[in-house]
Amino acid sequence: MVNDQMVNNIIKTAGEMFFRLGIRSVSIDDICREMGMSKKTFYVYFASKDELVAQLLHANVAYIAGKMDELLELKDFRKLVSRFIKHQEAEKNDVRRVPQLVYDLKKYYPRQFAEFQEECFKTQKEYIMAYLEQGQQEGLVRANLNIELTAVLFAKIHSDAINDFEVIEGHGHNMHQLGHTAMDVFVRGVLSEEGLKLYN
Repeated sequence: MVNDQMVNNIIKTAGEMFFRLGIRSVSIDDICREMGMSKKTFYVYFASKDELVAQLLHANVAYIAGKMDELLELKDFRKLVSRFIKHQEAEKNDVRRVPQLVYDLKKYYPRQFAEFQEECFKTQKEYIMAYLEQGQQEGLVRANLNIELTAVLFAKIHSDAINDFEVIEGHGHNMHQLGHTAMDVFVRGVLSEEGLKLYN
């Protein structure tokens, strides 16, 4: 029987190493050494590094979905937006090597990266729609807003931004700056007059 806690521990350790060093630079041997376990034990839980990467990306989406569920449970659109803004501010000091990670995924793990992007897109679309519907119920999001199309638009923008991070950095910006700006544009674009007063 597979030990779920061990699976999670391997994914967590590998994820931290991948963010810090890049996926290509970290071998199964490195992960095993970091965890103080044998490669034989590693292969009990993962058939290959490719499988580890795929499960790590899936776990990342699941983690984000869990955070989004927590926000929806607030049942308060104002608090929801406030939490998002605070999260964006906190990310400014994130020094993880996200560009290197994405570069490695695109070059060495294209199938896993494509599946990750598709899963991210579907998840983000679903939650953006839920957030906007919550806002409309509270009168803080424009009543005439096409919720589904707006959700598709911003989920696609996020997906393209991850895929084309080189373009963003080529213009002297980083992913965190993009996230902060996109959040501001998104919020201002969907809010009603009452919502804008609160936001400003």
